[in-house]
Amino acid sequence: MRTLLVEDKAYIRKGLLNLLQLIETDVKVVGECESVKEAIDSANKLKPELVFLDINLNDGTAFDFLEQVNHSDFKIIFITAYEEYALQALKIGAVDYLLKPVDLEELDIALQKIKQLPIPEQKQQIKKVQQAWHKENPALILSFQDCFQVINLSELMFCESDKGYTTFYCNNGKKYMVSKTLKEFEERLAEANFVRPHQSFMVNLQFIDKYDKSGIIFLKNGKEIPVSSRKKEHFLNQFLS
Repeated sequence: MRTLLVEDKAYIRKGLLNLLQLIETDVKVVGECESVKEAIDSANKLKPELVFLDINLNDGTAFDFLEQVNHSDFKIIFITAYEEYALQALKIGAVDYLLKPVDLEELDIALQKIKQLPIPEQKQQIKKVQQAWHKENPALILSFQDCFQVINLSELMFCESDKGYTTFYCNNGKKYMVSKTLKEFEERLAEANFVRPHQSFMVNLQFIDKYDKSGIIFLKNGKEIPVSSRKKEHFLNQFLS
């Protein structure tokens, strides 16, 4: 079983490798990663069948990786240092996780479980995990050259996309621009009560003051957001529900 280790601490990866050598298993580690970016590149290139996936990485979370990776035909065993992260989201359905430091017996049990689980079934369960995680952690982490910026989604008014860049506008007057398209954030924002009334905008429903039937959204700070004719019906369904 071609296996990828995604963990931002080298000593944890080394310890996991040592434990895997003590277990009679067909696991073959083909790569190690310490960031979301490395994990995406490695998974797309190496096409693993199993991924040991740390929840909190140095440039985002396991769920950022899962939302962006192209090759996703692999099974997952989550790794976390904090039991509270596992108690809610990770105990949903047939998804397994290991607490750090990883225990040999628990690792063996997790591997036996994961071998019996079809990938389509696990994908369905992981989708539920993602939704639960996002509900419990209503924030985005944006990666910049010199830092990681946390944005509380309850404070994010709207996003605007332009030529491959997306700008996030918060209700405290701060704004942040990243070199990613709005499409890359759409699913995550939609789960957090955002709507996309126009190709270039996503809007937090809680900051809408009124909708003018001419096709204009007025936010509580006075900002006007256009509603395209193609997206009008979808917007009104969410706005009026």
